[in-house]
Amino acid sequence: MRHLRLLITGLILMLGHSVQTFAQDVPAPAGPAIEIGDAVIADSEIRGRIQTIFREIDGLGGIRVMVSSGVVTLSGQVEEAVLAQRAEDLVNRVSGVVAIENRLTEQTEVTERLKPVIGRFENRLRQTLDYLPLLMVAGLVWLMIGLFGWFVTTRTQPWNWLTPNAFIADLLRQTVWLAFLMLGALMALDILGATAVLGTVIGAVGIIGLAIGFAVKDTVENYIASILLSIRQPFQPRDFIALEGMEGYVIRLTSRATILMDIDGNHIRIPNAAVFKATIINYTRNPERRFSFELGIDADSALHEALTICHDTLAGLGFVLPKPEPGAWIEKVGDSNVLIGVSGWINQTETDYAKARSEAIRTVKTALETAGFALPEPIYRLRFDPASQLGDLAEATTGTGAKTRTGPKPGAGKKPAAKTPPGSPAAPQPAPADQVTDTAVDPAVLKKVDDERQQQPDADLLTGNGEDEMGARPVI
Repeated sequence: MRHLRLLITGLILMLGHSVQTFAQDVPAPAGPAIEIGDAVIADSEIRGRIQTIFREIDGLGGIRVMVSSGVVTLSGQVEEAVLAQRAEDLVNRVSGVVAIENRLTEQTEVTERLKPVIGRFENRLRQTLDYLPLLMVAGLVWLMIGLFGWFVTTRTQPWNWLTPNAFIADLLRQTVWLAFLMLGALMALDILGATAVLGTVIGAVGIIGLAIGFAVKDTVENYIASILLSIRQPFQPRDFIALEGMEGYVIRLTSRATILMDIDGNHIRIPNAAVFKATIINYTRNPERRFSFELGIDADSALHEALTICHDTLAGLGFVLPKPEPGAWIEKVGDSNVLIGVSGWINQTETDYAKARSEAIRTVKTALETAGFALPEPIYRLRFDPASQLGDLAEATTGTGAKTRTGPKPGAGKKPAAKTPPGSPAAPQPAPADQVTDTAVDPAVLKKVDDERQQQPDADLLTGNGEDEMGARPVI
């Protein structure tokens, strides 16, 4: 009995599961249920409702509507395909409609197709005319705010008070004026009720600005370097500087490049980005400049006397500064000579560096020769075997005009000048040491620099007041 009850229970569970599975496999009805009996809406009522709706909408009034047993048939022509779809959507929302037969076709005549376009243009023109007074008010507000910003930014103060740098002050003025223009645009859009457009415009401008920034990266880098250089002022006009392997006098600093003029009068234009990152040597900032050179004398000379002569000779030159005093030292001892290093200081504002060094070399060399110090010359030492014959001596002699000496070397110590043998041409006499040539600064290149600066006096970002990033220039 117990087994029978278990068997019946299992059969009932299996039957219930089968019924549930069959119910899930039956598809659900598509759309609302079709009414029957008294709930059915009359076809005439459905047709009248649809025609009433179509007459209220532009472009749908000419559609023919037929209803049979709840099936609606739409026929006729519409101006655009979108109107046919719109008519079908409206009919589908009417109660009692079972199905829709959309037989609408699109109008192909040119005049009929242009009617909606002309209609939309007329509507927009009418809206524009209605908005014209409001547009004029918004434009007037924008103009007034922009003019006020222009008036504020074109004043001398407080911009020159905020920053003494003319380039930075001009950049600040442009930034403030742009801010006034943006404020005016925001107020105008707020009057028109189109502030949402501003976000779209700003986003588009940001994307365009980013693309332009990548395209003109070098130009932007030079512009930023110009701003930093105009703030730092690493040099001044007419300074003689060296950078990027080039030397020249500074003409001006522009918003893109630094313009130099070399000693030959040639223009050198260096991008400011390279100038900002380069190592700059300014020869003009400190008026005192040291020159040095080397002279060789015979190895057997009295070196202390030679050093004294070099020092005293430089000290006696008018263009050499007494402080720091001139210097003379032994630089190097060679095989047949001794190199003496000589240095002196000059005032670059009064003395030309190249001329001063040239004249110092000439004067010191003349003073050493006058004192009997022989300048070095090539010396060859030959060693002879006592058993050698005279013929071997000729073979041992070099073909370079070498001289053979068996006694002491000439020019050892302080000796009088050698006499000219009879019948030989007279030896040239050195010029007196006190006959100093002109060592003044050559104004030719600086005059060209001044002429260049006068052509565009407002195109320079340098202050030109004699002060750089390190402060005022020293004066001697």
